[in-house]
Amino acid sequence: MKKYRGSCHCKTIQFEVEVDQPLTVHECNCSICSKSGYLHIIVSQSKFHLLKGQKNLATYLFNTGIAKHMFCKTCGIKSFYIPRSNPDGVDVNARCLDKLDMETVIDGKHWEKHSDELRHLSKD
Repeated sequence: MKKYRGSCHCKTIQFEVEVDQPLTVHECNCSICSKSGYLHIIVSQSKFHLLKGQKNLATYLFNTGIAKHMFCKTCGIKSFYIPRSNPDGVDVNARCLDKLDMETVIDGKHWEKHSDELRHLSKD
């Protein structure tokens, strides 16, 4: 486990999250995630702690209304939300974590360049 702090762009919303290592990040191709560039890290609610900004959160619902897309009223950034796939958890945007080593995130657009680094992932 590793603990990260994160925030929205203006830092009005601040949080802390504990994530398993190595870090697993998912990219979704649904309409809202692909348009916003969201990189998903899903954790249990017990591993997520909102530190600041509760009153500055707005919620956007669409389609089934199960997912609770929360964003900062000031800067508009969605740092985390309650996902439809895991309504008992929290989905954190990896791009909103402070001091995240983005080299640990797989560059899917240029996977050919990194294929040697990835081969071990499917080995026993």
